[in-house]
Amino acid sequence: MSPISYEEALRSVNLAADATVGIFTGPPGRPGSAAPNSGKQYCALKVTGKNQVGLSTAAADNIVGILQNKPQQPGEPATTGINGISNARGAGVIAAGDEVVPDATGRFVTGAGTGKGKRFIALEPCAGADQMFAVLIVG
Repeated sequence: MSPISYEEALRSVNLAADATVGIFTGPPGRPGSAAPNSGKQYCALKVTGKNQVGLSTAAADNIVGILQNKPQQPGEPATTGINGISNARGAGVIAAGDEVVPDATGRFVTGAGTGKGKRFIALEPCAGADQMFAVLIVG
């Protein structure tokens, strides 16, 4: 049976998107729309300015949460999951129970946190790149 990602008891805040997450994706098939239209949704975020978040690209970043929506341009609200259970986008094979951290693309891989920011624990396995899985956000 393949894993089914989910969200539960998720607390979130809205902060402004910077240019790394405020990216036009548009609907599928519309001219100018990116493929596969997922933007940076369910990737790790860090603070990049006053009331602003952007893509977290290293395990050493002070990670504040996971992007829940798809801001279409910089300055739009970036709904940031900060505590609870969230969907996450994987970048490799992950086992349930593994601690995960962002890679250079903001997707999650197995690894130990640096003690800064939030910690993320996989609640179900991830089969590989761009696969969705559930994580517990703690800290």
